[in-house]
Amino acid sequence: MERIKTKAIEGIEEKMSQLDKDSFRYHVLESAKGFKTSWIELGRSLYSVFKDKLYKEWGYNNFDIYTSKEIGIRKQTVMKLLRSYYFLEKEEPMYLKKDYIGSSEAAVVPSFESIDVLRLAKNKKVDEEDYARLKSSIFEKGKDAREVRKDLTSLIRQRNELAPVEARQDRKISIVKRFLSTLKSLKQEMELAKLLPSALIKEADALIKKLEDQI
Repeated sequence: MERIKTKAIEGIEEKMSQLDKDSFRYHVLESAKGFKTSWIELGRSLYSVFKDKLYKEWGYNNFDIYTSKEIGIRKQTVMKLLRSYYFLEKEEPMYLKKDYIGSSEAAVVPSFESIDVLRLAKNKKVDEEDYARLKSSIFEKGKDAREVRKDLTSLIRQRNELAPVEARQDRKISIVKRFLSTLKSLKQEMELAKLLPSALIKEADALIKKLEDQI
């Protein structure tokens, strides 16, 4: 898990000294200072800041600048934090309850990297039994993200070997979705800028409809 550098912590403490201790901004900074053992609380706080655009009230033009300048965490880490927290909130809300967090020692609270791997497993639609095993290995056995990622890779490889037709279909759908997304974006740009005649735009719409029928 990424540690906030000492210089960044000093900057956080300086900002905290200038704020009301009862303010939410102070609370977010306090969570960031204890990031090593309280990523869940930091994830919860940052999610609120992102969703409600609170960073604008604090003088920052965008969320990335806020997290970089005020919190001192890399964009990649922030996105994993947000995805991991949101995943728990949506799919495993019981693990966000304060009585659960309070009953777990900091050493065995799953890292946000491990939760991010569990999120990937859910997105890749592993079967319920395999998902339950992965979840158990994270929450009960305390496996780190690297080990869980190896387990997930192994599960996907086994599934692909056992069901090559299904794997091929999954790959096809994935590629078609990416192509659709790009095509829709380009078509919208060309339509707004009036770069193509309406007849070609209609053909593009027809192609998009045919591709959508494939997924």
